[in-house]
Amino acid sequence: MQPIREPSASESYFWPGIWAVALHILIFGLLFVSFAMTPDLPESKPIVQATLYQLKSKSQATTQTNQKIAGEAKKSAARQTEAEQLEQKLVEQKKQEAVKAAEQKKEEAAQKAEEQKAEDAAEKAEQKAEEAKKADDAKKADDAKKADEAKKVNDAKKAEEKQLADIAKKKAEEDAKKKAEEDAKKAAAEEAKKQAADDAKKKAAEDAKKKAADDAKKKATEDAKKKSTADAAKKAQEAARKSAEEKKAQALADLLSDKPERQQALADEQGDETAGSFDDLIRVRASEGWSRPPSARNNMSVILQIGMLPDGTISSVSVAKSSGDGPFDSSAVAAVKNIGRLTEMQGLKPADFAPYRSFKMTFTPGDLAL
Repeated sequence: MQPIREPSASESYFWPGIWAVALHILIFGLLFVSFAMTPDLPESKPIVQATLYQLKSKSQATTQTNQKIAGEAKKSAARQTEAEQLEQKLVEQKKQEAVKAAEQKKEEAAQKAEEQKAEDAAEKAEQKAEEAKKADDAKKADDAKKADEAKKVNDAKKAEEKQLADIAKKKAEEDAKKKAEEDAKKAAAEEAKKQAADDAKKKAAEDAKKKAADDAKKKATEDAKKKSTADAAKKAQEAARKSAEEKKAQALADLLSDKPERQQALADEQGDETAGSFDDLIRVRASEGWSRPPSARNNMSVILQIGMLPDGTISSVSVAKSSGDGPFDSSAVAAVKNIGRLTEMQGLKPADFAPYRSFKMTFTPGDLAL
């Protein structure tokens, strides 16, 4: 049970101050009512003041008359004064009665105020007792609620601890499983790495062997190309020189011979030999600048249309009949264009050069010395 709180100084003087102010207001109200209810008094008669003057010339009768008037005036003034005094006494009496009634009402109001104060004090005490009871009940309810909450928190904590223990157990199992898998993967990786190293060694040995063979083959090919180029150039020059000499001899024979058919057959044979020499020269020069595409095969062939100027310059190269493989066709065209100029063609006469102004030539991977 909570202790009853003592009222502060301001609370102790609050209600007495209120009652004192109310009591003064009540007293002033009663005084105002009493004055308002006072009966009206008769109007006071005016006081007649008379001054007697004695005149020497007046008679005795006049004097007596004046004396009589003065006496009457004095009597009238005395009656007026007496009436005023009586009226004043009545007013004072009414005032005293009003004051007495006000004091009585004041006492009654004070008594009522005391009674009301006592009632308020009793009510306040009762209210405080009720508040104390409510506070006690609230404290009990709060204690019960706290106990319930503590129990819930304890239960939740136990459940959480159990859940954490389960999670930890599950995590340990997963970690163990994961570690086993990682160990297995690591072992497999090591084995794969070892196998890869062995394969790499084998491949490196095979590549080295293959490279040595390729280098030897490439060197042989280059040597063959160089030799073939030199032979072709030499052969072409020799053919050109021989053709010129033979043509001179033929011209002389034409003048002296009487068998034109035989002379024409000999010229055709010599022309074919010269043409074959230049075709070989063009193939050899093309093979030197040819870059083999990955799709090239030995059984491929492409027919090129070649244009040439009298000084031996390749003026145009186009595909007359495709091999069916675009990269190979393009590589053959590029190889012929890369020849640029055949200086060996400069020694030919216009009649001998005429077949090379525009001619067709078939290229295959074998022709290009693969």
